[in-house]
Amino acid sequence: MISRRGALIAGGATVAVVGAGAGAVAVAKHDKPEPAAPPSTDNQGRLLWRNWSGIQHSYPQARLAPKSEDEVAQALKTAPGPIRAVGAGHSFTALVPTAGSLMSLDGLAGIAGWEGEDQAVVWCGTRLGQLGPALAAKGRAMANLPDINKQSLGGALSTATHGTGKTLVAIHADVTALRLATTSGEILECDADKNRDIFDAARVSLGALGVITQARLRTTANRRLHRRVFAEPFEETLAKAEERWARHRNYEFYAVPFTGLAANITHDETDAPAIPRGPDTDTDFLNMLRAMRNLLGFSTPLRKAAAKTLLSAAAQPEEAVDEGWKLLSTERPMRFNEMEFHLPVDAQLAALKEVVAAIEAKRPDVFFPIEVRRIAPDDAWLSPFNAGPRGSVAVHAYYRDDYAFLFELIEPIFRRHDGRPHWGKLHSLHGQQLQALYPRWDDFLDLRRRLDPDGRLLNPYLKGLFGLQNA
Repeated sequence: MISRRGALIAGGATVAVVGAGAGAVAVAKHDKPEPAAPPSTDNQGRLLWRNWSGIQHSYPQARLAPKSEDEVAQALKTAPGPIRAVGAGHSFTALVPTAGSLMSLDGLAGIAGWEGEDQAVVWCGTRLGQLGPALAAKGRAMANLPDINKQSLGGALSTATHGTGKTLVAIHADVTALRLATTSGEILECDADKNRDIFDAARVSLGALGVITQARLRTTANRRLHRRVFAEPFEETLAKAEERWARHRNYEFYAVPFTGLAANITHDETDAPAIPRGPDTDTDFLNMLRAMRNLLGFSTPLRKAAAKTLLSAAAQPEEAVDEGWKLLSTERPMRFNEMEFHLPVDAQLAALKEVVAAIEAKRPDVFFPIEVRRIAPDDAWLSPFNAGPRGSVAVHAYYRDDYAFLFELIEPIFRRHDGRPHWGKLHSLHGQQLQALYPRWDDFLDLRRRLDPDGRLLNPYLKGLFGLQNA
């Protein structure tokens, strides 16, 4: 998870710290066992669905794979509830699990057409990783991309998935129109002029208003980006972060606990010739951090000393030049669980410092870097970026490790700083707590009741989130 291509180029440096082969032995000896998997079927023979990290699962009564909007609308009207749409399963919250009907939109994928030169009409089952090359074939691109590109477009919109960049909005804010299938069997066309309230609510709706079948996306010219990845002391990164957000098209950094270091990533438009990104090294870097934790986790000073040795052995800063869709997202084969909050920009770095200090004081088992990004504002009702820019801080836990500390240690810090949770990442907020953070919260709930009066889209998690446990 560190900088998307290993901001600290470890190479053989682990040998210098822990001795030849010792890192691998440490990982094997001290890692927790693989979490137990739920049964593949329940007592009624229903097949297991499980999310990417493994912490959410269910046994749906029906699995739906519509191939047309009409099939989507008919299913929403007649299929067993609760009806939940699923994409790549990259949400860590229980948005998807249902004992009713699980609906995949994989059969509704690809670019349906264009409006003018710059707006693509896209089926919402399209995965972000597929959309990049499809847009590039016409010389266009999404303005920004999240760290992972496996999500479906519909899932990304519904959870306010975002990238980074002080002037760049989250994906849903580039939607200029959408089509929403509802539980009445209707398909509603929505934009800034037609069904405006539904448009503003549905762009970030958690799948609670209906199923978005199509979205019209504003695109940009498919420019090359110059990517640069470099490491430096954490305090130096904190001092320079605001200036870097102001100067670079995309800027983010990763604070690496127990090292005193941060990995910085910048992207800027360029006309320079392509320089391929090269093979991914993130997994190797994470395994190195695991090895240091397992060997030296009892001593923060030793871990930081080891990190300095690795830094001195690091290569020059990494650079690549290529089309944005090839650079902005990264493969993530090592699973994790995650909590991410979006904070007022004036509070972001202070909250980050508290998070790092709390982890280093109380959680020596943590080794994943902490991702820090900046997002421009938009006006979707449940967008975490509604009414002002936000700075995100994302804390990760290896999928084999305990993640309760995210709620007990980290979430209180985010809440003290008026953070809003990422809808697809772990958090415990619900009802009145969320109402206090979102001025249009009650309006959203009223609209939800109007569009889905029988609660056919509400699984137990959403009922709790909306404060409707008795609904």
